Amino acid sequence: MALKKELGLLEVFSIAAGAMISSGLFVLPGIAFAKAGPAMILSYVIAGVLVLPALLSKAELVTAMPKAGGDYFYITRSLGVAPGTVAGMASWLSLSLKTAFALMGMGIFAILINPDLSIPEIKAIAVALCLIFMIINLFGIKEAGITQILLVMLLIAILGLYVIKGFTSVDPARLDDFMPHGFGRVLSTAGLVFISFGGLTKVASIAEEIRNPKITVPVGMLLAYSVVLGLYVAVAFVTVGILQPEILGESLTPISTGAKTFWGLAGIIITAIAALLAFISTANAGIMSASRYPLAMSRDQILPSTFSSINRRFKTPHTAIIVTSLFMIVTILFLELEVLVKAASTMLLLLYISANLAVIVMRESHLQNYQPSFRSPLYPYIQIAGILGYSFLIVDMGTFTLATTAVFIIGALLWYFLYVRPKTTRESALVYIVERVTDRQIATDTLREELREVVKEREEIIEDEFDKIIKDAMILDIEKKMLFEDFIQIASERLSKRLDVPKEEFVRLFIEREKQSCTALRPGLAIPHIIVEGHDKFDVMLVRAKEGIVFPDAPEPVYVVFVLVGTQDRRRSHLRALMAIAQISQHPDFDTNWCKVARTEDLRDMILLGKRKRH
Repeated sequence: MALKKELGLLEVFSIAAGAMISSGLFVLPGIAFAKAGPAMILSYVIAGVLVLPALLSKAELVTAMPKAGGDYFYITRSLGVAPGTVAGMASWLSLSLKTAFALMGMGIFAILINPDLSIPEIKAIAVALCLIFMIINLFGIKEAGITQILLVMLLIAILGLYVIKGFTSVDPARLDDFMPHGFGRVLSTAGLVFISFGGLTKVASIAEEIRNPKITVPVGMLLAYSVVLGLYVAVAFVTVGILQPEILGESLTPISTGAKTFWGLAGIIITAIAALLAFISTANAGIMSASRYPLAMSRDQILPSTFSSINRRFKTPHTAIIVTSLFMIVTILFLELEVLVKAASTMLLLLYISANLAVIVMRESHLQNYQPSFRSPLYPYIQIAGILGYSFLIVDMGTFTLATTAVFIIGALLWYFLYVRPKTTRESALVYIVERVTDRQIATDTLREELREVVKEREEIIEDEFDKIIKDAMILDIEKKMLFEDFIQIASERLSKRLDVPKEEFVRLFIEREKQSCTALRPGLAIPHIIVEGHDKFDVMLVRAKEGIVFPDAPEPVYVVFVLVGTQDRRRSHLRALMAIAQISQHPDFDTNWCKVARTEDLRDMILLGKRKRH
């Protein structure tokens, strides 16, 4: 059963923005100031730049493959099932842990409103909120999306007021000693606050439920990135400018402390409410996004089939949502979140590296059906820079965190070898790269076909009669230069076997048709078309002539040929085919792509996925 496409641009923006604005803004500024001084403002800017390679790579991948599971789906299709298994489990675990951490993080700010709250009471509040958001997500992603919009818009409004009011109280003298600990500390602090942007790309996991994902997803992610980065820098600047250094460096609630200087007690309450909204929106977005990973893995038989079940009434993956929420509750109640969240941060960086690798592999595979609507600029330099930068941040995480992450990866690989490998095999884009290097055909076309179906779903292509004809059409790939008369002999022999018409009759009809007028309709393209005797017969042959076919009266060789053959009663099919070919072949790069695709089946896909009006 399919998921419902109910999310628009505002929901995508709110989910991406809400997944970022939490501890990174309400807790970390004080810790960052203690490490880097006022230059921690620059640390936020550097962290924003560091996240760009992952943002651009994921935007490209998700517009090419807008399917549930985000990271998992495209890493599996590009790098293989084993890396995909690790990626899917890492994405689910890291996002679940960070969501649980966000729910628990509300405790700091709940205490500001009610100082008498105990740890068990804080955990009880976190569990209750987790259950509430689980129920909201079970009822439908539209309801969860609306909730997210309300939370994020109110949150941004409060933070906007904080920046506007606080700006008038900024003391420029507090920025005089801007970099007291040197640029090295600024860089290490950038690594600390980098995780503040971690939720940005998780919206990719719900791409299958987004309307017009090829535009909505990249625009929503880039808009959320710009707004939140602006908020981070503006809030950090105001907070540094209004608080005494010794107060800011020791505060775990820096924005509330800052708001107190110009709003008094009301400022503490207002910003505490804002912080609660931030953590709640992170939790809601986290449950929404994390639950799509078990769904996607179950579809590929990496997890039991029960995780892929969709509620008939609400069209939501109820089993995946419930299991993900229960895992978060167990984490809140029994586990040491801080240690696990550090490991989750390392896994997030590994996923960022994998996303950049995935773009490189997909591009270099030259798969015709890899058709992202957004392409990362500065390829492959920005991907290589991202891989190197994220590797440096991982090394900086510390031995214990790295060891914890290694244990997780080993566990995920054991699951792959013991459970997944005996049940499923899946082709990846790496196979196509190996095929190109070795010049041997080893790919089975399953990935090409899957990507074709993904593009059809993304573009909302509904097959018509011409599509069905093309799916069964013959393909002729001619390596050497050829005269029209020789080409017609080959084509007629193939067609005679399909349509039960003598070869000689085909040859005669094609020659007569060419004498009437040249069927080379423009430089490089010809559409020889004839009518044969009989009833209910129509066929199309796709021809690529790499060195060209010399047509009579054509000014130059023809490289793209569509042969149309049908009976009089299929005249409408004949005309619709001509119209379809005319629309598809008018694309400025059509002839170039036709000649350069690696596999003959890619020619068929060029037609099936071509932009045209369908009847």
